Amino acid sequence: MKRLITLATALCLTLSLLAQGNVTTRKYRYSDFTSKVTKVVLAGEDLLSGSLRQEVVSRWTVSAFEFCTAEEFEKLKTEDKYYFLLLEEQRYEDTPGIQFLSLVKGGVGEQGKLGEMDEVIALPVVASSGGTGRELVFMGALVQAVQDFTMAALESEKDAYRKTDWFNDNYRKYGKMMQIYLAEEDLNVAPAILDKYLDEDIHVVKADEADAVYLQAPYNTLVSYVIAPEEAEGAYCYKLLFEAESQKLYYLTRHKMTAKKGVGFLPEDLKKLKRKR
Repeated sequence: MKRLITLATALCLTLSLLAQGNVTTRKYRYSDFTSKVTKVVLAGEDLLSGSLRQEVVSRWTVSAFEFCTAEEFEKLKTEDKYYFLLLEEQRYEDTPGIQFLSLVKGGVGEQGKLGEMDEVIALPVVASSGGTGRELVFMGALVQAVQDFTMAALESEKDAYRKTDWFNDNYRKYGKMMQIYLAEEDLNVAPAILDKYLDEDIHVVKADEADAVYLQAPYNTLVSYVIAPEEAEGAYCYKLLFEAESQKLYYLTRHKMTAKKGVGFLPEDLKKLKRKR
């Protein structure tokens, strides 16, 4: 139902803009992406920024890129001749405490605020308060995911409007054939009922073992990663699955945390994953 609503909204917007003779759909707005320079913003000398630099050098192939500092970004962000790839916190009011990897198009509103910039895609990376090191394991996959979505958005108006739900097609198509390694630390399921949500190809292991499996890049294997802020209640918890061999993002969803719904994959998440298998 969510996908149908998103597609219907995109179609209505497209028809409305065409009727006005003002074509500003997402696919149209980003059609210049490959011909422009992507400025990769490195805010400091920390491990996360260093990982971002390394992964961009290794993986970024869809446009020319240059690195810049946070200070240079502040001077350049109003110029529409650039796109910017950056790690940013609290872009939206409903996502406090999470740092995202965002691709945005240069040019902002009158107030010059980052939140007013045209966002192509934003993917959660780590809690703003700090991570466990797992964010470094998956940084390359997140950089690749930004590229994958952006190129899909250039090809398809429908995909351009789906944003993060676009990644879930991978699981819908191929998840039933894959081994899944879920880190214990990524689960919010009572041990007494956990087995009812598993099958012979879903394995629950410690986080370091899950990461070791991922880094070995075995065929046909998914590995979990969960991101949530320290101030849990009322904020969002993000749940991701990455394919180890291709290092592609296969699954991304979130839930609002409450006293009953804490950090991690919930029973309903595991039920949904198992049902698709």
